[in-house]
Amino acid sequence: MKNVAFLLISVCFLAGCKSTYQIQKFQSSNTPAAPNYEEAQNWAVLPHTYSDDLKAFSAEDITGLKVDVFYVYPTLNTADEDLRWNVPIDDGIQQKKVLQKAVLFQASAFTNVAQLYVPYYRQAHLRSYQRLDEGGKQALLLAYSDVKKAFETYLKKFNNGRPIILASHSQGSTHTKFLLRDFFDNKPLQNQLIAAYVVGTVIKSDQYQSLKPMTSPNEVGGYVGWNTFRKGYYPKNKNFYKGSVTTNPITWDAAKTTVLNQHKGFLYSNKKVYSKALKIEVTDGLIWSTNPKFPMRFFMSFMKNYHVGDLNLFWQDIRENVALRTKTFLEEY
Repeated sequence: MKNVAFLLISVCFLAGCKSTYQIQKFQSSNTPAAPNYEEAQNWAVLPHTYSDDLKAFSAEDITGLKVDVFYVYPTLNTADEDLRWNVPIDDGIQQKKVLQKAVLFQASAFTNVAQLYVPYYRQAHLRSYQRLDEGGKQALLLAYSDVKKAFETYLKKFNNGRPIILASHSQGSTHTKFLLRDFFDNKPLQNQLIAAYVVGTVIKSDQYQSLKPMTSPNEVGGYVGWNTFRKGYYPKNKNFYKGSVTTNPITWDAAKTTVLNQHKGFLYSNKKVYSKALKIEVTDGLIWSTNPKFPMRFFMSFMKNYHVGDLNLFWQDIRENVALRTKTFLEEY
């Protein structure tokens, strides 16, 4: 149970969780209906359901790709006035956020080399991390039960022995840490794992038995992760991050600093990629980034926590790195 608690506690430290609303205690009888992942409508994305926007960032021939990416999206249910512990998967507002924010600006980084699978899940509200003893733990484990069932359905119905990439952010990474434990660590499925991009959470180098952090750009079979803040900023809870795997998402090796010319590209909300936009410095558990060069960058100068941009700040860097790891895996295996 101690390991479960460690896997759960992460996002609140990254994004903050405060609420002045009266929250009802978690009750399993009040949870939304469990999804059936045999039904296509319970998936945000399957390879044959790409939106036009997603297709613009994807390989021209999706059906010809030999690899899959299973993506678990971050916490999108954050409003204080939303008193639900878990959001139903058919919530239209949530679905729109999943498709137009998370999938488009995060998962799209992987669709140049892999067919994308994204399940809707009964996501836990952001407050769950702060209120683990008041219902948050149950809410998060309920959310993971969906992700686990979706992954089991993916393996049974879609995978057919194909190589796998795992990608996730924030709460999605909480659940992906469990997926790595339950399906890959010291298990045969690790042989199909190209890489796991477990971003926006705390993950330790000794967290698993056989799975290890990857420390070179073309390494396969392990995981990478990082948390991004403005250069020079330490969060109040900085000790929480110490010892966490901190991958350099530009060089993908042991380099502690980068220069502008090394940055491949930041995917901005206008769907344009801005290269040479930032420099980073790797500290213990944190990535420090300069204020990125992009339209309206003045307003970002007031931000200290770049958690929301953990993936799209390095969108093109991830895109090229996953292509390299995929090429290496396919050639070696």
